Order: sequence, then structure tokens, then C-alpha cells
Amino acid sequence: QLQASGGGLVQAGGSLRLSCVASGLPFGIYSMGWFRQAPGKEREYVAAITGSTDRTYYADSVKGRFTISRDNAKNTGYLQMNSLKAEDTAVYYCAADVIFSTLRVAPQYLGQGTQVTVSS
Repeated sequence: QLQASGGGLVQAGGSLRLSCVASGLPFGIYSMGWFRQAPGKEREYVAAITGSTDRTYYADSVKGRFTISRDNAKNTGYLQMNSLKAEDTAVYYCAADVIFSTLRVAPQYLGQGTQVTVSS
């Protein structure tokens, strides 16, 4: 299971850090990532990181503002979001898959979402 938290209401330009706690799976061997979905829009693959942290992915829309990281000892992944914009408003979901390349297509695990609202 994946449990995401850390969402909330923030003003444009502000920051939030999302957390995703994994249970019941060997987290360290799984790639993990974040999706988001805004009302009326398709789900967007935002960021991802391999289990060994040797590879990361960022959508162009968040590159330079968001940072993905993880602490395998704590079975937890993070998404640090800085310089938030109104268009970042969405429900954010964490996901995990053994294979980094398939994480964005059909993740083995998808957690419940956490709402991020950015006021302009």
C-alpha cells in the first residue's frame, strides 16, 4: 500500500512537501513516482525516481521547481514542490513499480490522492 500526505492550500509562489509511505512491499527495489490530476484534465505523470536513486524523471511543467527524493530506510518517498503555481492545483497520487519505464503507464501500486490547491 501507498499512503500519500502533505497536501494543502498554499499561495502561489509557496512550497509544499508531499510524502508517500509504503507498506507491505520491498520499497527499496521499487521505482516510485507521482501523478497528478486536475478537474477535467487527464492524469499527468509528474516525477519519478528509481529505487537506487540513480535515475529521475520530471515533466517539463515541473522541471526546476519540483524535486523527487526518497528515504528507503523509512519506506518513504517525497515530492518537494517550490514556486507553486495555480496550474499545479490537482490531486497528487504516488505510485510504485518494479520497472521504472512502466511506472508511468501502468504502475503496480497507486496510492490514494492528496489535494494540493494553489491560490493565485
